[in-house]
Amino acid sequence: MSWGPGLDAALGDELRALIANDGGGGAGSSAAAIDTVSEVGGGSISRTLLLGSGRQRWFVKLNDADLLPMFSAEADGLEALAGCPALRVPRVVGHGVGGRQAYLVLEYLHLQPLRDPLHAACAGRALARLHRICGTQYGWQRDNFIGRTPQHNSWQRSWPAFFADQRLLPQLSLAGRRSEHGKLIASGERLAAKLDLLFAGHQPPASLLHGDLWYGNAATDETGRPVLFDPAVHFGDRESDLAMAELFGGFSDAFHAAYREAWPLADGFVVRRTLYQLYHVLNHLNLFGGAYLRQAERMIATLLAEVGG
Repeated sequence: MSWGPGLDAALGDELRALIANDGGGGAGSSAAAIDTVSEVGGGSISRTLLLGSGRQRWFVKLNDADLLPMFSAEADGLEALAGCPALRVPRVVGHGVGGRQAYLVLEYLHLQPLRDPLHAACAGRALARLHRICGTQYGWQRDNFIGRTPQHNSWQRSWPAFFADQRLLPQLSLAGRRSEHGKLIASGERLAAKLDLLFAGHQPPASLLHGDLWYGNAATDETGRPVLFDPAVHFGDRESDLAMAELFGGFSDAFHAAYREAWPLADGFVVRRTLYQLYHVLNHLNLFGGAYLRQAERMIATLLAEVGG
C-alpha cells in the first residue's frame, strides 16, 4: 500500500500502531490493517488524509514535526468542547511525531454544511449551551493557536486587560514587523489603552469559547446534530464567538436567532463586535497581508471614535 508522496515509513508505522489500538473505531477495528489512504482537500494549514480499514475511517492531519504543539493544542481544545453534551466533536484518537512529520488522528465524521434552518437553529442553541460552561478567570490552561499564529492564554481576572494584553497587543506586535504598518500600530496601541472606556463596565462571564468560529469550522452530522472542530479554545466573552461567526458570513439568520433566543445579548454588542472582529482581521493581516490592512485601519478608527479618539 502506498502512503503517497512525502510520507515516510516511520510515519506509516506510527499511524498503523495508533489505529490498531483505537478502541473507539468500531467492532473489529483493532484487528484490521489500514487498506486505503486518500488525500482530503480543503485544509489550508495542514495536509489531510482519510485512512480506511474495512468499513472504518479516520481523519489525519499532517505537518512538520516542529508543529506538534499545534496538534497537541487542537486535541486539547476538541476534548474541552466534547464536554458540552449538545455538541458532537470529533473524537481524538491520538497525536505525535512519525519520522519528519507531526500528526493528529481524529474520528472521521460524515459532515454536511449548516444549510437547513432547523439544523442551523440547533447549532445556535448548542453554542449557547457551550457558552454556559464558565470558568472563574479568562484564559486557558495552555497557549494555543489561531490558525498558524500562537495565541496567548495566561489567566487574568479582568476581561479588558486580557483582551488588550493577550489578543490585541500581540497581533499589533506581529504587524509591527512591517514598516508600512506604522500608522496602524500607533492607532491600535491608542485603542488598547482605552479598552476600559470601550467596554464601559462590561465584565462578561468567562464562557468556554470555540475561539475560531467561522462557518468552515461548524457542520452537522448525519443525524442533524451540530458539530464543531478546529477550535482555539479559551474562557472569554461569548460575544467574541458570535462576532467571528458574523465576520465572514455563512451562518444563517436561523442560527443567530436561535442563539439569541437561548441567551440574549447585552447592550453594546454592536460596538464590541467590531473589536472582537478586529482581532481576527489583524491575524489575517499578519498571515496574508493585502486588503486586510485597510480594513483593520477602518475598524480601529471606528472604535477610537467611540471613545473620543
